[in-house]
Amino acid sequence: MHIRDLPYPDPGRPDVRSGPRFLLWLGRNQLGGQVKAALWGLVHMAALVSFPLAIGFGVQAVVDRSGARLATAGALMAGLTVLTALGDVMLHRAAVTNWITAAARVQQLLARKAVELGSTLTRKVAAGEVVAVSTGDVEKIGWFVEALSRFTAAAITSVAVCVALVLYQPALGVVVAVGVPALALTVLPLLPRATRRADEQREKAGRATELASDTVAGLRVLRGIGGEELFLRRYRRASQEVRIAAVRSARMWALIAAVQVALPGLLLIGVVWYGAALARDGRIEVGELVTVYSAVTFLLFPLRHVEEIAMAYSFSRPSARRAARVLALRRSSPPPRVAAAHRDGRPADSRDATPLGGDLYDPASRLLAPSGLLTAVVCGDPDAAGRLADRLGGHPVADGPDEGERAGAPSALLGGVALDEVVLPAARAAVLVQDKDPVLLSGTLAELLDVPRSGEVSAEQALEAAQCGDVLDALAQASAADTGDADPMGARITERGRSLSGGQRQRLALARSLVTDPEVLVLDEPTSAVDSHTEARIAEGVRRLRAGRTTVVMTSSPLLLDRADRVVFVHKGEAAGTGTHRELLSTDPAYRTVVTREPDGEAAARGAGGGTGPDGHGLQGTGRTEEQIEESA
Repeated sequence: MHIRDLPYPDPGRPDVRSGPRFLLWLGRNQLGGQVKAALWGLVHMAALVSFPLAIGFGVQAVVDRSGARLATAGALMAGLTVLTALGDVMLHRAAVTNWITAAARVQQLLARKAVELGSTLTRKVAAGEVVAVSTGDVEKIGWFVEALSRFTAAAITSVAVCVALVLYQPALGVVVAVGVPALALTVLPLLPRATRRADEQREKAGRATELASDTVAGLRVLRGIGGEELFLRRYRRASQEVRIAAVRSARMWALIAAVQVALPGLLLIGVVWYGAALARDGRIEVGELVTVYSAVTFLLFPLRHVEEIAMAYSFSRPSARRAARVLALRRSSPPPRVAAAHRDGRPADSRDATPLGGDLYDPASRLLAPSGLLTAVVCGDPDAAGRLADRLGGHPVADGPDEGERAGAPSALLGGVALDEVVLPAARAAVLVQDKDPVLLSGTLAELLDVPRSGEVSAEQALEAAQCGDVLDALAQASAADTGDADPMGARITERGRSLSGGQRQRLALARSLVTDPEVLVLDEPTSAVDSHTEARIAEGVRRLRAGRTTVVMTSSPLLLDRADRVVFVHKGEAAGTGTHRELLSTDPAYRTVVTREPDGEAAARGAGGGTGPDGHGLQGTGRTEEQIEESA
């Protein structure tokens, strides 16, 4: 089966200009599967449509009292039964394979887009919409792809039956040939309204999903401010709107289904009445009447596929439009020389085969992180620090207010090589960025730390450097209570680590980053949720474990700054000062203001007038007492 070939080596470049074009692109990319399913559908329906002929042949044999012809009719019906069953099984198998492979292709495209955009994805599109596209919308797109082949087989068979009836019995055949297309077209005026109502239902459902996701994500904050009932009322109101929209949509589809049942019934009554009159006048045989009646009865079956394909298309079109909108998102435009290097979808040279290394340099801010050193970066604006961290990792950033933070700014350079000029996997393997709000995926602790790594750093070393001892004890107790096994590595971590405190989540995320042992590690506020004593131990652990590797830490914590090999102060988007923490405290009033969080005048006065340690360096910039500094030193 084709499903064994998943995932695709290359899912292709989708046509995302519109929803229908995206559906057409999907159909073209699995044309072989569609043809296979349609052929099996023709076998199935051809066997079904042949039953009226066998039945009419048998009835006429009874009228003529011919036992041989009756036996032939019985054998023909038995053979058609076997052929019908075979065609139905193979049609179902081929059609479902088309469904699954189409859904898998869309999911693979969405996954690659998420990897390409990284954290920028949720800045460009709501998280609830991404969830809706990757779950419900993918299923609806697969449904249309699956129904298309069965509808194709039904349409071809219906046309063939109508032509055959005109040739077999012109008087009745003309009535059927005119009536069946008319019945198929009766639903067309109802489809636009049904589609609008279905779109309205899905839009309201998407908003309710986003509201539910936001409520769950901020439940702890909502409890703290007493806003639970407010958001629950909003969700109840949104849920009722979804229910009302769903009922309105269901009514419309029920009307379409009723039309599809009532009008074919009227056609069947008319054919029987007219055929009975012809048989009474002796213009047709009884067997011919039975054959035509049976053929019309069969035609009611493919007519149901008209309703199904109409429903599948009306549901899948907005789903395909949403998927195309997500897949159409692009990274920030690279400089012209980079764009030229990617004209064929590959870099201009084979740098993807060469390991990256060397100094990390950001042309936009003129920030330099020498190879093998621990560099701390101080930014007055936390958002600017996050954008700088993304840029150092080669991630696209949203437009920032400072110079050099515009979308399309020059890429960061690693060893003189622009990260935009190498293939994405090579850039991600060389530079790992941990943002200030890292996500922990659900699963065991062992699975959390089972990430691509160099092999030089063990999980135990990473956990020790990140000071996760108390976290391991808590997980061991939880594992013993759940499974009887006190192994913390087998303890399960809930979605996004909600069962852990903020500091525990932060330290486990840091351990996960450390165990990968990348050439360059960029950490954005990795200790903002831990106490000062733990922070001091983490600073020593990271410094020791990352010795000889390039590490960049976005922080304003004096404990981290004091242990960095060099500190870079970024002011208004540009590197404004470089040195050690204590040197910058003594010489740069703006740096001292950011680190000590004191007003400019007070910080300048304190820096100019005393408050120095035994070595002559200022202590006020640490933001801690002298005793704390001596204890952590």
